[in-house]
Amino acid sequence: MAYKEKEIEKLYYSIGEVAEIFNVAPSLIRFWESEFDIIKPKKNRKGNRQFTKEDIDNVRIIYHLVKEKGFTLQGAKEMLRNDAGAVKDKMDMIDSLRNVKKFLVELREKLQ
Repeated sequence: MAYKEKEIEKLYYSIGEVAEIFNVAPSLIRFWESEFDIIKPKKNRKGNRQFTKEDIDNVRIIYHLVKEKGFTLQGAKEMLRNDAGAVKDKMDMIDSLRNVKKFLVELREKLQ
């Protein structure tokens, strides 16, 4: 079996890195943090936000609802309040499908 190098994951990400992941301004991440209870990054002694993988997943859910699905902030809050589990399950499914698509595209490119 071929050796596959594992990607190194960081424990904490800065607000700039999180904003870059979603191609938004850091101020939007700070705003969502104040609006949504599920985003709770740690803060270091300087007061800099330190986002974990779980925080990034929660930002991804909010990004999906607000930016991709077109929900208002109030609509996204209600959706998370009423059925957060279903929203997270859908996001997991979407991520899995994106990974399968990426794999298939890479496979097609290698075969050509």
